[in-house]
Amino acid sequence: MNIEDYKGVFTFAQQVHGELSNVSLELIGKARDLAADLETNVSVVLLGHQIGHLAKELVAFGADRVIVIDDPVLDEYRTEPYTQGLTAIIDAYKPEIVLFGATAIGRDLAPRVAGRVHTGLTADCTSLDIDPEKKEFRMTRPAFGGNVMATIICPEFRPAMATVRPGVMVKELRDDQREGEIVTFDYTFVENQAYFQIEEVIKKVSHKIDITEAKVLVSGGRGLGDANCFDLLQGLADALGGEVSCSRAVVDAGWLPKEHQVGQTGKTVRPQLYIACGISGAIQHLAGMEEADYIVAINKDPDAPIFNVADVGIVGDLHRIVPLLTEKILAEKEK
Repeated sequence: MNIEDYKGVFTFAQQVHGELSNVSLELIGKARDLAADLETNVSVVLLGHQIGHLAKELVAFGADRVIVIDDPVLDEYRTEPYTQGLTAIIDAYKPEIVLFGATAIGRDLAPRVAGRVHTGLTADCTSLDIDPEKKEFRMTRPAFGGNVMATIICPEFRPAMATVRPGVMVKELRDDQREGEIVTFDYTFVENQAYFQIEEVIKKVSHKIDITEAKVLVSGGRGLGDANCFDLLQGLADALGGEVSCSRAVVDAGWLPKEHQVGQTGKTVRPQLYIACGISGAIQHLAGMEEADYIVAINKDPDAPIFNVADVGIVGDLHRIVPLLTEKILAEKEK
């Protein structure tokens, strides 16, 4: 392998039933930063059926080129045909870097593609950058339960591949005047023993929340005392039109399920407003929420690290402060 032959930053655009995932747009924003450092361009791979209209949307969010395979075989996500299509594109274009969202689909697809093209994969990255001197692609992810951050490089094989957590990167502002190249890639799929048939797709309405999509988060930590106290936070979240999230200690205690967890071993969030209640502010938690637009911290410990990143800090008993705050907000909404 001559790694000098590999150029360009590629991302995989995940779409389900013709709708792009947010992380696919976030990846383009980061890919543009990496491409600028490497003096190259950004290509987005789009696989599916009757998804040509999404190509222009990807260009609007920053893609220099969109490579499309539109085939009925790709109508529903299946590991083998998607792996075949993406592998063929990588073999043809030889990108230096390929990025995936760390979603259920991305985590299934990325390692299989990495295996086919004989390269490495760094999973669940929270930071990506280019070494300014060596021009090496550096992928950073939590390790040892989030207690350390490991930076990984792939010096001998190409492309270097990574999955990136949703909510970590910032998507570009949409510009419908932006111009880009849209390429149709012809590929003939080969059915093999790894294929499976989808007999039926049953759609179910889920009540699970995605805290990475919330504009307002009211987050609780060990300082709440017990699980019942989350009713206080839910009341405040409802008043603000937001969602409830939590620290790892809360999940470990069994008070809330893991999909509510913010932090290195949970989810990275960027809400417009983040209210931290009874959260001390360990490094692992701060890494998941410090990019919020506005942070309010409520804690009885005046020396809690959370106050170092908060825009507004309230020292006191959250069991008294949160109900009062909820009451005042509801009163203002009624005016």
